Formats: sequence, structure tokens, C-alpha cells
Amino acid sequence: AIDEYKPLDATTNPSLILAAAQMPAYQKLVDDAVAYGKKLGGSEEEQIKNASDKLFVLFGAEILKRIPGRVSTEVDARLSFDKEGMIQRARRLIDLYKEVGVGKDRILIKLSSTWEGIQAGRVLEAEYGIHCNMTLLFSFAQAVACAEAGVTLISPFVGRILDWYVANGDKKTYEPSEDPGVKSVTKIYNYYKKFGYKTIVMGASFRNTGQIKALTGCDYLTISPKLLAELSKEHVKLTPTLSVKEAQACDLEKIHLDEKAFRWHHNEDQMAVEKLSDGIRRFAADAVKLERMLKERMFSTENGK
Repeated sequence: AIDEYKPLDATTNPSLILAAAQMPAYQKLVDDAVAYGKKLGGSEEEQIKNASDKLFVLFGAEILKRIPGRVSTEVDARLSFDKEGMIQRARRLIDLYKEVGVGKDRILIKLSSTWEGIQAGRVLEAEYGIHCNMTLLFSFAQAVACAEAGVTLISPFVGRILDWYVANGDKKTYEPSEDPGVKSVTKIYNYYKKFGYKTIVMGASFRNTGQIKALTGCDYLTISPKLLAELSKEHVKLTPTLSVKEAQACDLEKIHLDEKAFRWHHNEDQMAVEKLSDGIRRFAADAVKLERMLKERMFSTENGK
């Protein structure tokens, strides 16, 4: 898909890596990761963790052979409330990339947009020059805190916001301009541009091409191959719906969030609270499945099962 659509950047997450690791085409990467974990030794748990980190990096390195820009690699979601743990794991991933000849300028480290994740991002950017992509971002409070932390990029989710409103409200369909996910990203984009934040806004998690087209003009968009295929069949001229000029004319008030204010404002958004915790649980569950798969490869006595 990357060869076909030639994107600038690409992203991975635990669910995508888990799916790819089960495909016959990528068994060499899995074997290499397993061999690496075993070579480093240590307890069974340490070997599996090292193999898992290595697998993420090997997939990232393969992707980088095919794109000119950066790849995003995610820190284990089970560390979402452990600031120091996230910093340590991020630095470990960067070291692993260095071992395979990839510099940190080509990597975005993905962190959950919890308060702890955002503060980990602040430290990684300021002290280590490690670029971060803040993921699982659903609330305006999360976006403001990320801007204030000076992270490189945020991935506000569009589709998962829509999913929540469809599941929890009476309205089952939305026009793209009225889509709650589209409205959320539009507000974040306008706020960032109005107040001159350098953080890149990358709309993510799309359910249909209407959402994508409604966010034309956004800094970056991360789009699945399926939706890229649908877009490639359309021959319509798109005019940007988002622009810096319009954003600067918006009537938005600048706010500052310390930890207490962040937790309160985020907590006021039921959708964001539920989707953030759900997203962390899902990514954590897939990380566990991946580790289970690696464990079977590494320590199963019935070889090959």
C-alpha cells in the first residue's frame, strides 16, 4: 500500500503490528525480533519485552525504506500513566533505531495523551530532542496541554469521536461539516493557528472520505489505504476548508492548563474520557496478544505451534 500511494509519512500502532506480525510475508521480521530477544537474555519477561520492542523497530525501519518522511512508533500503552516509564521506553526505541542505522529525526514516538504522557512528551522533546506524536487525543483539553508541552505533532481522532456519538446519541448519521469528530479537529486546528503554536495537527482515525474532505487544509492527515483507494477514484477539485488566515480570525480565547485544570476540563468531556480509556485498554490488550505470540515462538516446547 505504501508503494502504491507514496505517502510522506506512515504510522504504526500495537493493533497494526499485531495484525502484520501474523502475516506470512513478515515472518522474517518476527524471527529476527525473537532472535534478538533471546540474544540479550535475562528473564523470560525481559526477553519478550526486548523482542517486542525490536519487532516494532524492525517494522518501522522497513517502512522508512519506502517513505521520505517519518514513521511513528508507539510506546507500550500499559505505561500510559507512568511518565518516567514512557520516557525510558521512548529512549530505548530510539536507541534500537540507532542500532539499525536510523536517526531520531526520522522517528515520531507515539505516546497516549494522558497527563503523564503529555509531560513525558515535554521532557523527551526538550531534553532529548526526541520528536513525539501524541495519540488517543479526543478532548480540547488534551490538545491545549500538548501545545503547551511543545510536542512535535498531535493525532486528534475523528472516527472514534463519531463512533461514540453514534453509539450514545439519537443521531446516527452526520453531514461531514456537522460531524463531531470533524468539528473537534477544526477547533483544535483553529486554536493552534490563532495562537501560533508550532505543534503539527494531524487528523487521524477516519471512517469515510467525507470526514477527510471536510478537513482539507489541515497540516497533516493520516489515512488508511482503503480510504486512499476510495479517494483516488474521485476526480473533484478540493478547496481547503481549514486555513491559517481564517483560524487567526476565529473568536477563541487562550487558556492555560496546569494538571488540576487539565484533569477537570478533560473529565467534563464524557466522550473523551471514555474513548481515551477504551483506546488505552485496546492497545494494551493487543500488546499482550503480541507478547503472547512472541512467547510461544520463543519458549514453546512444541516448536512451531
